[in-house]
Amino acid sequence: MNSMEMSRSVAVKQSMEQEYSVEQEYSMEQGVPAEGCSGKVWHSGYAGKRDIKKKRKPQEQPYERFLRFGAENLTEAELLAIIIRTGTREKSALQLAEQVLSLARYPKEGLLGLYDVTLDELQGISGIGEVKAVKLKCLTELSMRMSAARAAEGINFTSSGQVAAYFMEKLRHRETECVILVCMDAKGQMICERKLSEGSVNMSLISPREIFLAALENKAVNIILVHNHPSGDPNPSKADKVLTFQVRNSGEQIGIPLLDHVVIGDNRYVSFKEADWFYES
Repeated sequence: MNSMEMSRSVAVKQSMEQEYSVEQEYSMEQGVPAEGCSGKVWHSGYAGKRDIKKKRKPQEQPYERFLRFGAENLTEAELLAIIIRTGTREKSALQLAEQVLSLARYPKEGLLGLYDVTLDELQGISGIGEVKAVKLKCLTELSMRMSAARAAEGINFTSSGQVAAYFMEKLRHRETECVILVCMDAKGQMICERKLSEGSVNMSLISPREIFLAALENKAVNIILVHNHPSGDPNPSKADKVLTFQVRNSGEQIGIPLLDHVVIGDNRYVSFKEADWFYES
């Protein structure tokens, strides 16, 4: 090989190395190894030096938006995307989050509706496996408990509205009826909440004796009854009223007054005390 050919070969080699160096620098900026480089992720190829400046920066992801703007400025889908963390080849984590939110059924839409979505329904979405589905269900349970904890701060059980606020998130999503006895001390503070029954409840089968045995066991000075209507309509049934009058009368004789009976519906409630039904015949 003569000196001219050697010079040309060196020039071509230097040019190729320069092009590869520019391509590698671009790929590293994007967080994606170039073709021919070691790495698990690859991009479609190098289009030339002139195209590098035309490349757009990737759209800001929910995690980066959280760091810049805080959780309060993210959408529900963006918040879920951070929990989901990874997407698939076809869908980003944000797109998966939007699909998860679409499972919520009317009238409980968005994050609130996820409480009623089952594990099987979540895993029916391609890209949501058992682990992610369990995480999402735990997220909805945590949000419900946090809401109940906030409602419990400084609660005054002489206020029917605050009693309803405390039990609303616990009971409004249930698909079966649940009856709870609230035992209180002389200052109106809750000693405990005791589940009396759950499932297909016939209020006429719950006896005042059972209620007051639980009240005496927990040294209650006053009591409140709370139960939910899965239909969402909190208006008391005839059986609800009959039981309430029986417990009220028994409580007056025993010396453990029934202060209220609160019926929880879907984001609504009815209070016997507020409705002045305690002394109806």
